[in-house]
Amino acid sequence: MDWEEAPMRRSVIGTTVALATTAALAAAMLPVRSHLSVATPALVLVVPVVIGVVAGGFIAGIISVGAGFLVYDFFFIPPYHTLSVGAPENWVALGVYAVVMIPVSWVVANMNAAKAYARRQGHEIRELFELSHLLVKDKSLDVLLSTVVTSMAEVFAARQVALLLPDAGRLHVAAFAGEPLTDAQLRRIVPGTGGLVTLDTRPSDRDGLLVLALAAAARPVGLLVIAGGATTHLEREPLLLFANHIALAIERVQLRDDALRASVGEEAARLAKTLVTAVAHDLRAPLTSIKASSSTLADPELDISSETARRLATLIDVQTDRLAELVQNLLDMSRIQAGVLQPRYAVGSLSDLVSSVVDDLGSRRRGHVVRVEIPDELPPVDADLALIRRVLTNLLENAIRHSPKSTPIIVHAALCGEDCIEVSVTDHGPGVSPHRHSEIFQLFARRTDDAGAGLGLTIAKTFIEAHGQRIWVDDAAGGGAKFCFTLAVAAPLPEEVAFATHSHH
Repeated sequence: MDWEEAPMRRSVIGTTVALATTAALAAAMLPVRSHLSVATPALVLVVPVVIGVVAGGFIAGIISVGAGFLVYDFFFIPPYHTLSVGAPENWVALGVYAVVMIPVSWVVANMNAAKAYARRQGHEIRELFELSHLLVKDKSLDVLLSTVVTSMAEVFAARQVALLLPDAGRLHVAAFAGEPLTDAQLRRIVPGTGGLVTLDTRPSDRDGLLVLALAAAARPVGLLVIAGGATTHLEREPLLLFANHIALAIERVQLRDDALRASVGEEAARLAKTLVTAVAHDLRAPLTSIKASSSTLADPELDISSETARRLATLIDVQTDRLAELVQNLLDMSRIQAGVLQPRYAVGSLSDLVSSVVDDLGSRRRGHVVRVEIPDELPPVDADLALIRRVLTNLLENAIRHSPKSTPIIVHAALCGEDCIEVSVTDHGPGVSPHRHSEIFQLFARRTDDAGAGLGLTIAKTFIEAHGQRIWVDDAAGGGAKFCFTLAVAAPLPEEVAFATHSHH
């Protein structure tokens, strides 16, 4: 608690210091009293008066003058140790001391009060400037409101500061500092309707509560309530100015949040529309094949051979697997992004996995030769083999879609460190522009003349990053695109386990 907040305590301290200084100076002058003129003690006793005024204010100064008057008369005006005054010139000395010291106390007290007020004003201006600087920063509404009430409580030494904002047509306390407002206080502040019914921004006192209506562009924003503060009528102007800043800052954040919600809603609608279009595009081809094959098989008027029926049934089976794979990829991608699905790690041979994926492609290779370049000594990988199978399938189908007919597609793997294997799928298509190297993995991003939905690379990226690995695209030597990703090398088995396994086999 500072002196400006406790004038009584300040007066007591100032009086005590002044009396102690008077006693000390009197004790110092007594041994040489016979060598001093009558006026000298009066001049010396000016010091405790000034100290009392500076430390405790005008009241302390008046008490200091009275104490100095008595000490001067008792110890330094003959006859000593009495309050009687002998010669007339002694009366003049005492009278001059009293007459001069009282105005001096008044002047010094006013100067001290002016300096204290100036210091306080300077402190408030600095605090308000800092708060104004905070108001223009890009903060969330909750952080902004908390900053406002905390700073207002500090600047105006308030016991209670609260900001009330409208919600569903009624005012509610959005943020407060210090003691929360009681129900009785809220009833005095909030109109009977519970809403903002006035744009009068002049401060109004309601049973000790200073209430300001905040408005921006003639639109009510909320109410600012201050209780138990050191605000006076001299401080209302900076308070009003600051209230305008608060109203503008709150309105700016609210407008930004409204715009963000609208933007998010529009983006969600756009993504939903794009997703439906993209998935429908990828579903149309297999569904068309399934429908045509099943209709042919179900038509009793068509006489088809058993071999044709077998091929149609096989086509239905293959296209159904494609549909199931697409749906499963989308489900797993969304579950991984939501943090629900985690990779199920297992140790496996990368060479066997790649060979299996290439064999499963079958007729989908469209005449392309897939050349596998994986060294026999390559160590096994530690990964979710089912997810990595889908990554390889998507990358190979992407390469097939963008490569000229009969051109080879190369799957290469090599160690890129003691615990890392780099896998690449290289095609001889048009390649990917450098500025699209990161964009190509985004949802629904497609290369020029791409007949796909743009989901395959996004799914591959999601699955690889779920393993804590990375995927990227480079330009292939001689033209084309080279899609690369990394996998973790499986940790070697302990010697006793390896020996037991070897013995078993």
